[in-house]
Amino acid sequence: MDDATLEREKLLAPSRIYVEPAAAELPRGRQVLDRFPGATVVEVDSHWRIPELHGDETNVRRWVRIKREALVVGIKKSLTARPNGRSADFIAPSTSNGCAMACAYCYVPRRKGYSNPITVFANIEQITGYLARHIARQGPKPEPNQCDPAAWVYDIGENSDCSVDALVSDNVADLIGLFAGHPTAKASFATKYVHRGLLDLAPRGRTRIRFSLMPERPAKLLDLRTSPIADRLRALDDFAAAGYEVHVNLSPVVVYDGWLADWTRLLQDLGDATNDATKAQLAAEVIMLTHNRGLHEVNLGWHPKAERVLWRPDLQETKRSEGGGVNVRYRAGHKRALLDELLDLIAVHAPYLRVRYAF
Repeated sequence: MDDATLEREKLLAPSRIYVEPAAAELPRGRQVLDRFPGATVVEVDSHWRIPELHGDETNVRRWVRIKREALVVGIKKSLTARPNGRSADFIAPSTSNGCAMACAYCYVPRRKGYSNPITVFANIEQITGYLARHIARQGPKPEPNQCDPAAWVYDIGENSDCSVDALVSDNVADLIGLFAGHPTAKASFATKYVHRGLLDLAPRGRTRIRFSLMPERPAKLLDLRTSPIADRLRALDDFAAAGYEVHVNLSPVVVYDGWLADWTRLLQDLGDATNDATKAQLAAEVIMLTHNRGLHEVNLGWHPKAERVLWRPDLQETKRSEGGGVNVRYRAGHKRALLDELLDLIAVHAPYLRVRYAF
C-alpha cells in the first residue's frame, strides 16, 4: 500500500459508494469507483436524495462513521459563478460538496442534513469548460480590490475541502491545471488538511491555498479529523516554494477564557514557522465564529463538549441567514471590540501579516 493510499484511508475508506448512473458512465466517475474497488456500489436517482445519508436525525450517532464509510458520485447540474467580493470575486461551480472531516462549527452539514459525506461531481469537463469561458469573458481585472490586486479570484471549495477532495479524484488537480494557464485569474480554497501530494502539481502562482489556523487548544476540541495545527504551520513554506500563493485563514475565532493568550502563542508560532519569502506574500482573512441553532442541536447528539465554547448565549445574538436559518454570532458591539483585540495582537506579533479582511 503506497503512502497516498495510507494517507487517504485515515480519513476515507468507503464501504458504500452511492452513484448516479450518468456519473458512473463518465471517466471521472469510473476513476472514483476504481479507486475504491472494495466498496459496494449503490445506484441512486439523485445525489441530493439519499434517505439513509441525508435528513435522518438518527444519523447523528454515526456522524463521523458516515463521513469515513460513505461516498457519493453525482452530476453537477447547475453551473454558475456567483459574485462574492469578500474572499473571492466569484464562487466557482463546485466539483464536490460535503467533507470527510468533522469540524464542529462547519455550516456544510446544514445543506443536506446531518453528516453530509463527500459528494464528487463527475462532469469535470463541463465544469472546467464553463470556468474557462467565464474567465475569458471577464478580461483583465480593471482595478484592485480586497480579493486581489490584479487577478479575478475564484473560490473553488465553498462547500468542501479541496485538499481532501484531491484524495478522492483528480478534480482538484484539473482545476489547478486550468487556472495555471489563465494569467488573469486565480483559484482559491481554504483547507484544514495538509495533502502533500498537491506539492507535485504545477500551480504557477495561480492557486491561492488558505490554511485555516486557530490555537491548538480549541483546535483539538473543534477541528476533528483535520491535520494538527503544527502540521499546517510546517506546510506553509513548502507550498509557497511549490508555486502556490499561500495565505492563512484565522478562523473561526472562538472566544473563551484565555483566548487572547492562545492566539498570541499561535501568532508567534506562525512567525517561527515561515521564512522571509513566505512572509512577503502572506495575507490573512480573520473570521469570527458564526454558529447555527440547528447545528447546535445536532452537535449535542455527538459532540456536546464542543458546544460549551461554540454556544454562548451570554455573548451571542441571533441573526437570521439569507436562507432562513437561525444563526448566532457575537453581539455586534462586543464583536467589534473582540475583533480589534485580535487585530492588535496581529500588529504586535505578526506585523508582516497583511489582513485582507476581518469580520
